[in-house]
This record gives sequence, C-alpha cells and structure tokens, in this order.
Amino acid sequence: MSLIIAYMGKKGCVMTGDKRRIGYFGDKENLQTLENELYGGKITNDEEFANRAEELGISIKITDDASKLKIVGNCVRGEVSTKGTFETKRRRIYGTTNGYQLVELLGSETKSRKAGEKGIIIFGNNYAKKLAQNLIQKKWKASQSLKYMGEVFEDVLSEVASQTPTVGKKFDTLIQQPTYSAPTAQQHLNMTIDHDIKVLIKFRQDLTEKLVQQNIEIEMAEKIIDNGDIGRVVSIDGNMLFVQLNDKTQAMDGNWQQKAAPGQNVLMFTESDNVKIGDKVVIKNEDLCLKKDKSPLKCDIILCSL
Repeated sequence: MSLIIAYMGKKGCVMTGDKRRIGYFGDKENLQTLENELYGGKITNDEEFANRAEELGISIKITDDASKLKIVGNCVRGEVSTKGTFETKRRRIYGTTNGYQLVELLGSETKSRKAGEKGIIIFGNNYAKKLAQNLIQKKWKASQSLKYMGEVFEDVLSEVASQTPTVGKKFDTLIQQPTYSAPTAQQHLNMTIDHDIKVLIKFRQDLTEKLVQQNIEIEMAEKIIDNGDIGRVVSIDGNMLFVQLNDKTQAMDGNWQQKAAPGQNVLMFTESDNVKIGDKVVIKNEDLCLKKDKSPLKCDIILCSL
C-alpha cells in the first residue's frame, strides 16, 4: 500500500512517498477477492473500498501517518513493507548523487541487493506504478531542479491517489545533494546500507528480547498468589520471621528473577507478639498474614505458584 518515486542523478537525489498504510482482517478467500479488485483498479476511492470491504466481511484500517522516507547519512531511504505471519518483507531504495541501491530484506536478512547510477525508480503495486509512469512521461521536463522534480512527483502521487485507494493523499519529499562521483557514491551507499542493516538487526534483537520479557512478565503475573497457603514460620528474631516456603510456592524479585525456591526460607516482618514456630503463613484476599489470627505480614518479594 505504497507509492514511492525516486530520482537519482548528477544533481542529487529527490524522493517522494505517500504515507498510507492499510490493515486487513477477515476470510482469506474474500480478502483475496478484495485485493484483486483493489490492485486491478476496479476500486477507485476510499468510499468504494470501505463499502466493498463491508460487503465481503473484511475489516480494514486505513491510516495516513506512516513515514516511509528517511535521511540516512547522505542518502535518502525509501521503504515499502509487507507483514507476513512470521516475518516482515522490506523493499528499500537508497539514493544519493550519482548512485542508488535496491535492497530486499526478509526480517533483517538481505535477500538481494542491486546497484545503479542514474534514473527514476518507482515502488508500488503494478496498477499504481503504471499510472505513475504514464503521468511522469507527460509531466517530466529534463534539466530541472530537484525541488521542481519533487513537485512533479507530488503532483503525480496526488493524481494516482485520486484513482486508487492503495495510495494516500499525504506525502513526504526528501532531497539530498552531496558531491559524489559514481564510484564514490557506491562506496558511500555500501557503508551507509551496511550500517543501516546492522541498526535494523539490533532493533529486531532488542524487540525480540523485550517481547520475551513481556511474555515472562505476563506468565509470572498470572502465577501471583492472591489466595492460598505459603509456608510456615521456622525462625523468629524480634519482628523478623523466616518462613519456609511450601512445595508449591516460589519467591520472585521485581524483575521476575527467582529469589527462593520451594522449601527455602524467605524473610518476612510482623508487628504481632503472638507468633510461634510452626505457625502457618497464608495469603487471604491478596493480604499476607498468619493463618491463625490474620496478623498482617510484610515482605519485599513476590510470592508465586510454580
């Protein structure tokens, strides 16, 4: 759901991209029908798109706030992506003065990488690309400024957006004009892209670790004991009690690291003077206390079931 147009030449690089993203949810066969009509040009505007999706029982979410262009080093990067069940497919173009590279990624793994020197590159579905190509041929004038080229690209995207909901009506245009020969451009592109992909790999690693930690927290939170037996008092020192956990209870810290396993002792505090060795400790309606008289206890751990 994107249209990106890029020009690379001796003056520099100018790139224009729309900001639309569309999410789908529904029956697979009906979704395929909807996409065929959408990409075939049968559906021409957002209202028709919404109505046809409703007829087919497909839920759609349209947003026009996705930034698909970015300045990276002395290059402009454009990206279109498709989220699959397990991985995200990315197509990127990196452009600068006298050079560009096209990169395809699956997740953070590079599947292909092609280099070029000058030209106009269009990313998008076949229908939107064909419309854009025809419009560029009509509007294009050689030897114009990059600013002018950007304005032409915005006009093209605006006209394409009026004929297909796969392209949004909001755009970004970015320009870079470093002084590079063709060989120097490719050297800079190589360094920039290598670093950019490393950043993506690190981002995905951090995201994976964060998701794993979130899953751990969710899993452990479900194990927090709000009612049940905890253990028994095995030692008393003033207001400090050592409680031996039963065989179904463990103690965790705030980072969900185990501090005490079943059968081990944990420190608790009491204000009662009626505590005896062997007294049972329970949690009653989320309150930690002695079972015999409900005397409250305190501790700095999280008590969870196994």
